[in-house]
Amino acid sequence: MSRMSEKYTAEAVPALRKEFGYKNVMAVPRISKVVVNMGLGEGTQNAKIVDTGAEELGKITGQKAAITRSTKSIAQFKVRQNMAVGAMVTLRGTMMYEFLDRLITIALPRVRDFRGVSAKGFDGRGNYTLGLRDQLMFPEIDYMKVDKGRGMNISVVTTSITNKEARRLLQLMGMPFRQN
Repeated sequence: MSRMSEKYTAEAVPALRKEFGYKNVMAVPRISKVVVNMGLGEGTQNAKIVDTGAEELGKITGQKAAITRSTKSIAQFKVRQNMAVGAMVTLRGTMMYEFLDRLITIALPRVRDFRGVSAKGFDGRGNYTLGLRDQLMFPEIDYMKVDKGRGMNISVVTTSITNKEARRLLQLMGMPFRQN
């Protein structure tokens, strides 16, 4: 059992039950999956960029990345149908908790002048999306082998209904939200 899942069962569940008055343990919100997405739009000119991006995403998450392809042609962006334009990984279970633990305790504090993540990333249904500027904050990436900094989106999907419940869940899990 990972450190984050133990923290969820030992600290977050009792605190959420007390704060929101859940009578049943199964009604307590939990994190269902984490989706890490890296857009590689410049991969339309060079196919190797998509491969290196997917490889880096695989190193960061510990799971092989799936290459996403365009659904239709857009002439202004020089994109043809079925071209590789990104990479994504969906994490569930133990891998999800391990990734969240590394993100919160190791990667985010390595950001220069870090004051916390924005609380505006909620979508209204209890899901949180966080954008990162480059992949170098993760210790799995070798600085000397990186040719270009690529950003990524991390979406944390929860079973909560409201943003308030999801924010409190992520706070109890250790997500460092910015103070207003």
